[in-house]
Amino acid sequence: MTELIEVKLTELNQLFNSLDPSPFHERDLDHDAEEFIVSWAQEHPHKHDLKLVVHLAKTPTDVTDAQKLVSDSIAHYFEYRAEMTLREFKRLMREGRKSLLIGLLFLALCQSAASLLPPAAEWRLVAREGITIMGWVAMWKPLEIYLYRWWPLLTLRKLYQRLSCMPVEVHCPTPATN
Repeated sequence: MTELIEVKLTELNQLFNSLDPSPFHERDLDHDAEEFIVSWAQEHPHKHDLKLVVHLAKTPTDVTDAQKLVSDSIAHYFEYRAEMTLREFKRLMREGRKSLLIGLLFLALCQSAASLLPPAAEWRLVAREGITIMGWVAMWKPLEIYLYRWWPLLTLRKLYQRLSCMPVEVHCPTPATN
């Protein structure tokens, strides 16, 4: 089954970021247009194919070029977003490895320090528990990264990949004949 994402615009330029000086096939999408497309795509089941239909109120000078321009721009833009999300994922994993190493070293140091305190006096019991807790708190960031923060990035990357491959149609009003 194919799920439709429909965008209604007055003219084609509304789809693109007006501040982007890139050539047309590499232009960034307008932030609002991207957000609209992504949010609608997230609402559709992951197993269904997606299709983007752009409805224009004004007919562009060359409808064939408009079709190719929009199709190429959408594919290029979401391929780029998928690549950037993969880079962010890899950066997060590097950060996770560094945090895990630092956390484990600090935890080992805390455990060693806690074991050196003799359990005879009550204040030493409190200090021993405090040092142990500090060591485990140092493990919070790597655990957060490896348990929770990586999978939303991969989910978003898969969505961007789906969007980069979806067919795109541009619908324009038919010119009035006399």
